[in-house]
Amino acid sequence: MNAFSPDQSSLPFSSDELLEVLRGWGLEYDLYSHCPLKTVEDAKMIEPTTFRDGKAVLRIKNLYLRDKKKRNYLVTLEQDRVIDLKDFGAKLKVGNLSFGSPGRLLEFLGVRPGAVTPLAMINGSRHGVRFFMDDALLLADWIYMHPLVNDRTIAMKRADVLTFFERINAKPEWI
Repeated sequence: MNAFSPDQSSLPFSSDELLEVLRGWGLEYDLYSHCPLKTVEDAKMIEPTTFRDGKAVLRIKNLYLRDKKKRNYLVTLEQDRVIDLKDFGAKLKVGNLSFGSPGRLLEFLGVRPGAVTPLAMINGSRHGVRFFMDDALLLADWIYMHPLVNDRTIAMKRADVLTFFERINAKPEWI
């Protein structure tokens, strides 16, 4: 299976269901359909500029990590930010961190590789995934992210993204 819209019915929570939840909660977004984007480099090739209507846009990258005690972490960063996993694990006092397997990614966040997104916390918050978010989000007016599949991107206002996190009881730890 791929991380594309045609395969979304195999996810615990589909992209279409997520978009319906956002609409039902009155959270606004603009939806873009495009070829699958698996990496930051892919996204840089097609995504719009860093400003939207004169407002700052945050493009992100997302890491699904695990520690030796099998605890799960989602780390959302500004797309060009560099993170040293060893230092990050030491800072969190959890030891060495590594990337989680595709199977665990699907089990704990409900997405496939290439579609990791903070919106996956709609699944992750129920599975005890610890969520870290770059404090650059607090300065952005708009955030671009995948809605659980990697052939779609949504643009949401920062306030709506934060409201979404509140609604699903996902409390980001700011880094």
